[in-house]
Amino acid sequence: MKVIMGLGNPGREYEGTRHNAAWWFLDHLARTWPCEAWRKDRDAHVADGYLGPLRVRLVKPQTFMNLSGAALRSYLGRTGFDAREDLLVIVDDIAIPVGEFRFRATGSTGGHNGLKSIQAQLGNAEYPRLRVGIRPVDERRVIGNLADFVLRVMPRDERDLVEGLFPKLVTVTDSWAREGTAKTASTHGR
Repeated sequence: MKVIMGLGNPGREYEGTRHNAAWWFLDHLARTWPCEAWRKDRDAHVADGYLGPLRVRLVKPQTFMNLSGAALRSYLGRTGFDAREDLLVIVDDIAIPVGEFRFRATGSTGGHNGLKSIQAQLGNAEYPRLRVGIRPVDERRVIGNLADFVLRVMPRDERDLVEGLFPKLVTVTDSWAREGTAKTASTHGR
């Protein structure tokens, strides 16, 4: 099973915030691929589906961003589960301009608390991640501290840029699931 985990925050008050950009993409992916309806599973909401013969599970941790790694516990004990090939983490990134993305096979947390939690749970940084840019085109929109900024609702013009990426992100995610991390990094890594 391939696990595609998008990091975000539960609750209506966070739905439209920059920190939930990964969840917007997972909702799109669930509609694009034939996935079952979202359901509660321990510390997450999950949607199961198939990509050809591959079983995939979309995962939205319900633990809030800073504790996202807790949703990995049930997968880490599974025989044959290898985070380097079986886990893809999708996350927002303030260092990347809105409308752009980065795929990496491994790397640092970049100060992102959700990624820090994932790495603490895994015990290493050996897992692929797909970073979705949320830095505004007009950087004057970044007012106050970053924690407050990422928890503000994203303006429609910026959200349109994020959602405009979804077809490319589907292609990258499909490549990762079918062809593996190394091939996807060489083809789609930036």
